[in-house]
Amino acid sequence: MNKTYMEAVKERRTIYGLSKEQVVSPERVQEIVLEAVSHTPSAFNSQSARVVVLFHEQSDKLWSIAKETLKKLVPADSFAATEQKLDGFSSGYGTILFFEDQAVVEGLQQQFPSYADNFPVWSNQSSGMLQHVVWTALSQEGLGASLQHYNPLIDAEVADTWVVPAAWKLLAQMPFGKPSMEPFEKTYQPLDVRVKFFG
Repeated sequence: MNKTYMEAVKERRTIYGLSKEQVVSPERVQEIVLEAVSHTPSAFNSQSARVVVLFHEQSDKLWSIAKETLKKLVPADSFAATEQKLDGFSSGYGTILFFEDQAVVEGLQQQFPSYADNFPVWSNQSSGMLQHVVWTALSQEGLGASLQHYNPLIDAEVADTWVVPAAWKLLAQMPFGKPSMEPFEKTYQPLDVRVKFFG
């Protein structure tokens, strides 16, 4: 079914309940990620985005790392809720890790010193756009997803486990899979306090 861009944006929602049932092939997920990385804009066309896609047991391993890391930090009497949440992420079909290459960012800072303070901000903005593009595209394929941020707590072990270059900074994790629950009801603030038009 062909949908307009804005229809796709509206339909993308945070889905916490996931299952491992295959909705699309791993190859289709790879195609989405490759196209998104290729065509999402970046400041100065820096193309600083880096992505790692984990399927099946590799994705499970990520959430096991997160669980073991948080078990050391979260009080035992309140860990059950954290564990349940993490188990929900590991129940999905895969996880996408979003990074930004700090070597690229630092190179631009050196090349254009008058903009040095802006490049980390622009890098984050570009990553946010990429995350949204991938998330929306997965949604259009019938996949549920959410965006998580267990960095920097898991950064070192992620880098060791999947041999990630030291310059890649982890920004977000996106577990995905077949939706096993409906999204929560979404409320909206009045647009007249959020948007102004002139002219």
